[in-house]
Amino acid sequence: MSQKDQDQLSRIKAEIADSFDEELEMQMEEDRLDDLVVEGMTEPAEQTLDRKIYFRELFRLQHELVRLQDWVQYKKLKVVVLFEGRDSAGKGGAIKRVTQRLNPRVCRTVALPAPTERERHQWYFQRYVPHLPTAGEIVLFDRSWYNRAGVERVMGFCTPDELEEFFRSVPEFERMLVRSGIVLIKYWFSITDEEQEFRFKMRIHDPLKQWKLSPMDMESRIHWEEYTKAKEEMLARTHTREAPWWVVQAVDKKRARLNCIAHLLDQIPYDDVPKPEIQLPDRIRHADYIRAPVPAEMFVPERY
Repeated sequence: MSQKDQDQLSRIKAEIADSFDEELEMQMEEDRLDDLVVEGMTEPAEQTLDRKIYFRELFRLQHELVRLQDWVQYKKLKVVVLFEGRDSAGKGGAIKRVTQRLNPRVCRTVALPAPTERERHQWYFQRYVPHLPTAGEIVLFDRSWYNRAGVERVMGFCTPDELEEFFRSVPEFERMLVRSGIVLIKYWFSITDEEQEFRFKMRIHDPLKQWKLSPMDMESRIHWEEYTKAKEEMLARTHTREAPWWVVQAVDKKRARLNCIAHLLDQIPYDDVPKPEIQLPDRIRHADYIRAPVPAEMFVPERY
């Protein structure tokens, strides 16, 4: 086996291990989180983050996200976070770690499908406006109105005039959002050509991830350079004082998640929210109450 094949095999093993890590994150018992939360790292991270350090920091940051969520509710803030980047850049994984322990009634994700025929003839931003937050909400956009500057531009789904109108309109649109009281944060997840190729190959060979591949993903590989030029112009023309872009180095997924969450927490000053002491009330019992039996055929078979 050549050195290149050995390196590829090592990457595949690491990717599989990372998938197990993701499951561990989702299944970790809630009552153990406090034991794993620490004030900060006690040692520098290696080139690839040690799992213990990663989980420790992830749980600490997620604890802070819960505090931020409480503050957003308490102060009736309106928060919008855009997650943009190439296909397979890790936007979804980062969003999952942000929302993992938050209240879905406070923090929700918006991932819109391709526009309908009606939506294609509306004002471009119209389909996004109904999903903006009200007071006390956080909305995460898994791709956003910047589709026009990326996939629509590269794949020819919009005309040059429509693209130019977008670039003229989007700074004013975002300034209106900010003036209305919305906290707007924009992230671009950056990966290399080689890393995207590797992640696509992992999806091709992993039956649990094949659903993530689409014909558009395949096209994005062909048009890598066009997407790069589109991204460069997008950042140059829509990076404003009111709504700046923040670039997340995302080749290392674990580091990207931690860096993004830590940065997000820095963008919104927050503090502890005063809360009344919670006491579980005693259950009321009635002497004449008899629990009705559940028919045996209604039970799910206990196979495990």
